Amino acid sequence: MSEIKNRSEILFLYDIQNANPNGDPNDENKPRMDEETGRNLVTDVRLKRTIRDHINEKGNDIFVREVVYDKDGHIQDAKLRAADYLSEDKDKIKEMSAEEQKQFISKTILSECIDVRLFGATIPLDLKVFDGKKTKNITSSITWTGPVQFKMGKSLHSVKIQHIKGTGAFASGKDATKKTFREEDILPYSLIGFYGIVNENAAKHTKLQTEDIELLKDAIWNGTKGLISRSKFGQMPRLLLFINYKEPNFFIGDLDNLLKLNSDKRDEQIRQPENYKIDVSKLLEMIELHSDKIETIEFKVDDRIRFVKNGEEIKLSDLEKFTEISL
Repeated sequence: MSEIKNRSEILFLYDIQNANPNGDPNDENKPRMDEETGRNLVTDVRLKRTIRDHINEKGNDIFVREVVYDKDGHIQDAKLRAADYLSEDKDKIKEMSAEEQKQFISKTILSECIDVRLFGATIPLDLKVFDGKKTKNITSSITWTGPVQFKMGKSLHSVKIQHIKGTGAFASGKDATKKTFREEDILPYSLIGFYGIVNENAAKHTKLQTEDIELLKDAIWNGTKGLISRSKFGQMPRLLLFINYKEPNFFIGDLDNLLKLNSDKRDEQIRQPENYKIDVSKLLEMIELHSDKIETIEFKVDDRIRFVKNGEEIKLSDLEKFTEISL
């Protein structure tokens, strides 16, 4: 396994049709919105959940997941989850100090849980220390800053929420003669952009490896495509871009703000990729400006997405330094 030595930047675009990419529980679970600009917002937590679930489905252990620990359906809190990574040898635990238990849990979690290596974590601990006569409870915690961080995602265009109603299959009550109604809010279309960074400095502390980044790429693309739930069905990954640098600590920054959507339609009328082209002129200008600091540029793009540079249609595969990711 290889360590992460230099910084990388991530640009990810995906779209959603007639669904809700990220409901706001404080606003009747409506799609999150920037009311000033009309742009759709999606939290980084939503994207990380998609990544975690896909990685877990592939047979990899993740720390942040729902674990039922008894027949009554009770769910572990973070302290109980952390205790899963303490030694199963009860006699060995009795001989360990609080610090030794903490270090054991820390080492095991970083070894086994790829989501902590990627995103970090703050984990509360409830340690039990035996002093020869009785057991004492000692509280502590472990904190890792995640090497992989994303800004909140936002749509590249204004969107309009559509409120829909429908009838349910069941009656509204025991003696009712009418069915219940259901209501929900969806977006007819939204092209959402996420920007992220792989921080090589934090990667040293979580033991992040290049193999983990390969799994991350797969999870971003295929996890998004494979998220088939009622509220998320209709999501499709459209572009995944990794810029890998030659030297530590350098990065261009704000890649998502270097894109522009060109369309003959009004923003709210956009319904599919054929309705627009993505202007990458500023992005490519910044890449060219800092080309001496860039090692490689990797990309994965959906066939339906079209790009323009200074008014002319281009293909990323035709550009020097760009290498397609096989996912």
